Amino acid sequence: MPLADLSDVIQAVRMRFLKMKSLNKLKHVRKLAVGMKKFWLRRVWDMDIDPTAELSLRAKLDMTFPKGIHIGARSYVAFDVRIMTHDMTRNLRLHTRIGENCFVGGGSIILPGVEVGNHSIVGAGSIVTKSVPPGSVVAGNPAKIISSHPYLLSYGRFPSAGIDPSLAPRQPQNRGCGQAATAHNGLPPEPRVSRP
Repeated sequence: MPLADLSDVIQAVRMRFLKMKSLNKLKHVRKLAVGMKKFWLRRVWDMDIDPTAELSLRAKLDMTFPKGIHIGARSYVAFDVRIMTHDMTRNLRLHTRIGENCFVGGGSIILPGVEVGNHSIVGAGSIVTKSVPPGSVVAGNPAKIISSHPYLLSYGRFPSAGIDPSLAPRQPQNRGCGQAATAHNGLPPEPRVSRP
């Protein structure tokens, strides 16, 4: 193929993409590729990944001890996340768990034996060395709790992200015996003051 013909082909492909209003027309191809990757990880490597969990194609899951990876329902693992299940220096193979409705930000590393609780967010670039309690937002190196009990939708999204609140999963209320009732924002209700 002469160089002039190759440049014409490249120009035609470039014009085709420029005519697209967005790359959303290719989302079905991406969805198919992600589905094949999840199928491969679940069936061949025997990882415990919920069918509703979402993975980036660039997420790196530890293949040394693949049965130790557990990802819960409606959780999202972003690009360049590394989920580790082994430590060769101490000859350990530990289970690493990500709960339900969690979001693990891009470039994060989750070390072996760590459990990320339900409804939690791991900030981008974080190194998670210890387990994360449910309903927490952690970030940093090493990851530290920066917020507790945020209200999250599925896949660890905040309601302000433009998502229809009617699609939000119900979160359990923390009203056990002896706990005071709280207002809708998580704070105790204002005391009523009677004025003479």
